[in-house]
Parts: sequence; structure tokens; C-alpha cells
Amino acid sequence: MSNNESENQQDKPPVPPQTPPSPPSPPSPSIPASVREDKKSGWERDVLEKLALFAVKEQRARRRWGIFFRIAILVVIVLGAWMAFTYNKTESEPLGTHTALVEIKGAIDSEGQGSAGVVIPALDKAFAASDSVGVILKINSPGGSPVQAGMINDEITRLRKAYPKKPIYVVVEEVCASGGYYIAAAADKIYVNKASLIGSVGVLMDGFGFTGLMDKLGVERRLLTAGENKSFLDPFSPQSPKQREYAQSMLQEIHQQFIEVVRQGRGARLKETPDTFSGLVWTGSKAIELGLADGYGTVDSVARDVLKAEDVVDYTQTENLSERVLKKFGVAFGAGFAKTLMSTPLSTLR
Repeated sequence: MSNNESENQQDKPPVPPQTPPSPPSPPSPSIPASVREDKKSGWERDVLEKLALFAVKEQRARRRWGIFFRIAILVVIVLGAWMAFTYNKTESEPLGTHTALVEIKGAIDSEGQGSAGVVIPALDKAFAASDSVGVILKINSPGGSPVQAGMINDEITRLRKAYPKKPIYVVVEEVCASGGYYIAAAADKIYVNKASLIGSVGVLMDGFGFTGLMDKLGVERRLLTAGENKSFLDPFSPQSPKQREYAQSMLQEIHQQFIEVVRQGRGARLKETPDTFSGLVWTGSKAIELGLADGYGTVDSVARDVLKAEDVVDYTQTENLSERVLKKFGVAFGAGFAKTLMSTPLSTLR
């Protein structure tokens, strides 16, 4: 070999060794059609299982509620029979000669124990009882609605005429003011404790006005009315002199009704002073001095010493145990029934 050829071979780069080609990868095994079908239908089975489980739970819930309602109906029937039995037993049992007691406790309003709807039926039963020699109306009330008080006052006046041989006496322990005294004035006599609070022959109408605060906060009152006095006594609107005068005239009218009731009930026993109808409250001892009360006494002392029948039977209308149970049970029953209705598919509500 010549020198030129050897030099050319030295200038050429070395050829890298050839790697043998990798053998072809084996073909992937084919998935059987049955397996593919199982995977497709897997989610369908899950859905069907969940639906079946839900249906079972619904059936169990309906069965439980069915049992509950059956028991509930049975309890209502038993309690109703018990109430009827106890009521008839009380009504049929002779009570003997006694003093009838009716109590007014708390505010006089249209909903509570001092409402006309509660007090009047009790008074009617107390007077109608053949063995009652008289009625004691025990009052512990700061007052309340003149409407409710007026209704009770009118009923006492009617009962006194219907049962002229049965006196009714009011006994005051703590307080008998405003609407409470409106009722007491209808009685034959009023007995108090020397420290009782008696009187408050007056009428009030109160509220709040927020116009100044609204101005400071930058709040605008947007009120639309049909009728110039429809916003009468609205706390968020300025009080007009005309509306104020009208409100005062109403109070004066009701106050005059109150005064006439006291004058008619107390008669010549009342020793009027400029403060008698000013809304002041007096102690029991001062009330006797002013003719607003007749003497000292308690329920027991009046029954024993005045009516001569120391056995006292309470005619006050109150909820007994069975009524309270039924009321609470009725609330629970209604809540459970509503829950059942809410959870029942609409397709079943035919």
C-alpha cells in the first residue's frame, strides 16, 4: 500500500459498530368479548344494586312510620278516654257546700290566662255550681287590655244579676292595677293586704320614634299610603300634631269609660280626690282609706269568715296533665307526619 492510501485511511473517522436489530415484540393477547361485556355492564349492576338498596330502605321506613302511626292513634284514643272519664267523674261527683275560686294571674290579654275567653267560662261554672255559696276572684295582675278587662267586668255584672244570692269578692295579694282593677271594680267587695298595690286608674299608649336616629344614619323612610292618616303612629315617621291630638282623644275616651266603671262599682264607698283617677298606685291600706278597697283578707279568711264556707274549690281553667301531653304529642305527631309527606315520592300522593 502506498503512502498516499495509508494517509487517506488515517483521515477517515472510524465507523461505529452496527447494533443488531431488536427482535419484534410479541403481539398483545386479545381481550375476550365476554370480559369486555362484563366491564361495560359493571356500572349498570352498581346502579341496580343502589336502587334496590334504596327501595329496601324506603320499605323499612314506611313500615316503621306505619307502626308509629298505629301506636300514635292508640295513645290518642287512650288519652281521650282518660280525659273523658276524669272530666265526667269530676262533674258528677258532689262537691258539697264550698267557696268557688277563680284566679287571674299575670297580664290581661287576648291569649293568656287573663283573657276573657279563659276567665269568663270559669266564672260561669263557679256561679252555676249548685253547692257554691259565693265566688272569690283572686287577682294578681298589673293590667293589660281594656277590651278584655271590660268583657270580664260586663260578665261579672251580668252574673251578679243572674245569681243575686251569690256574692263575688275580689282578693288581691300582690298587685291589682289598671286593667286588673277595672275587673275588680265589678265585685261586691275587694279585700287586700296592707302592702298590696291597688289602683292605677288610667290609660296609656306607648311606642318609640326613630326619626332622629334615621337622620343621623342617613336612612330615608319611603312610605306610601292611601289615606292621609294610614301611617298613624308609625315609629319611623314624624308625629303630626293632628294625629297626636286624635290619639289623646282616644285615650281620654277610654279613661272616662274606666272612671265610670269604678264609680259605678264602688258607689258611695269611693272617696274621690284629684288624684283618684290620675293613674297613681296606692298601697292596700291607703286604698281602703280612699274607698278603692273594703278591708284586709286572704282567700282562706274570706271563705271562712265572710262566706262561711271554708272548703275552697278552684274553678280556674288550666291545662291538666292529659291536655299538656296531648298538645305536645300533637306537635310531635304533626312534625313526623310532615316529614313523612316530604320524604314520600310525589307519585304516591294521590
